[in-house]
Amino acid sequence: MKVLVLYDYPPSPAGLATQGSLLHKGLEELGVDVCSVNFESAQEKEWYYRWFEPDVVVGVGYWGHCPHLVLHPQRYGLKVVPWLVADGYMANYQEILEACPLMLVTSNWVKKVYTRDGLSGKNIEVLPVGCDTDAFRPRQMTDPKVVAVREALGVAPDQIMIMTVGGDAASKGAQEVMQALAINDPKAPDWKYVCKVWPQPRTEQQNLVDLQLATHLGIEKNVVYTTSRVSRNFMPYLLAACDIYAAPSRLEGFGMIQIEANACEKPVVGIKAMGMLDTLVHGKTAYLAAVAQEVRMKEAILGDEAGYESQHRVVFKRPRTVDYRASVHDIANYMMDLMHNPDLRTKMGKAGREHVVENFDYRVVAKKFIKLISERLGIS
Repeated sequence: MKVLVLYDYPPSPAGLATQGSLLHKGLEELGVDVCSVNFESAQEKEWYYRWFEPDVVVGVGYWGHCPHLVLHPQRYGLKVVPWLVADGYMANYQEILEACPLMLVTSNWVKKVYTRDGLSGKNIEVLPVGCDTDAFRPRQMTDPKVVAVREALGVAPDQIMIMTVGGDAASKGAQEVMQALAINDPKAPDWKYVCKVWPQPRTEQQNLVDLQLATHLGIEKNVVYTTSRVSRNFMPYLLAACDIYAAPSRLEGFGMIQIEANACEKPVVGIKAMGMLDTLVHGKTAYLAAVAQEVRMKEAILGDEAGYESQHRVVFKRPRTVDYRASVHDIANYMMDLMHNPDLRTKMGKAGREHVVENFDYRVVAKKFIKLISERLGIS
């Protein structure tokens, strides 16, 4: 089997790039002949098509990447398998994706989004994102590299460190977490809430809004926002430095960092919806807060990024759920239990790692991929 993987290559620290990189790594370790190339690099992709002659081209992205991931390799007569996430609504490319012999998605929720928005689902299989459980593993709080992370963030050794990581924090549920922490603050042990976000103009504006909320709640001295660029080499130590990973995301097709936190033996607070229903086990590896609100839209304005002309308007027959909000009171209750009970944190963390190693290790995912390609496409 010869596999060409199209993704954001060379891999950045972002989720889609990591998804593609770990598939490549897993296939390579299993003896598959595999190459990777940037999904937008037309000339280099054609170069690989000609000399490598892949049996299958796997494209990692979302539906809006179809011209790069699906249409381009199909022009050269190649078998294409898109491996996609969803952004809450699929606006275009239904006919193209429906015609693919196999389409992979990262969770059952992503599959529901695509079938809700026009696909039959007959060619869709769920393949989770892999996790490097060798890098993301438990580490002692006394590890010098872990100690250095906490010191750099201003977290004292005796403080409970709660953390959220994302492109921005609000989309990962940070505002709901802050409201929950404000409820708990009078009775909670000493704590610090760290939000690690990616530096970009949109994030800077959102950070100001989030920090204003922290000030209104009276917890601004306990909230730390850090916007430094980091590599994947740093992430295992960042996660190892926290006591609780909290990300009851507003939109989550899989939840890669929740999985990585579990792999580091950290308990997770999430939301009982979307991809986390596949990846986290409520009461065992994580606490999943109930959905308090579903944000729905009646119409959308789209452009060339979705394959339409500028300012294309789409009106839905029925409003579409595109965003979720977790119950603040559920988060507060679960957080209080974890903050007061170190044994519970340890127990859930250990169960989380066992679950990740068994189901989401990148080698396990690569084996599932090979099986699906063999069974659905007859390629061995």
